[in-house]
Amino acid sequence: MSEPLAVNEVIVRQVVLSAIDEINATLPDARKLTKQPETRLFGRGSALDSLGLVNLIVAVEQRLGDELGLALTLADEKALSRASSPFRSIDSLTTYILDVIRQPGSA
Repeated sequence: MSEPLAVNEVIVRQVVLSAIDEINATLPDARKLTKQPETRLFGRGSALDSLGLVNLIVAVEQRLGDELGLALTLADEKALSRASSPFRSIDSLTTYILDVIRQPGSA
């Protein structure tokens, strides 16, 4: 078995951007997400509707599992009870994933 990959912000952001590529392939040009840290994923100004957000979260979870061997559930009570949604932007989602990974017993 190979040595586990050290997970950091760059790697997590790459996973998120890869999932965005997957989602963008299904969206019309006018609704494609730009791959900038401040790109809105949820709420006012987002190109995604609620189903699109769910599809993105599932794609990110699958890629975290496939590429990094991490079994995470991102849309749980902890995420939904936060005062500020971790799904607001690419940057906030990346930060949230790192927070979840760093919690003891998370993966």
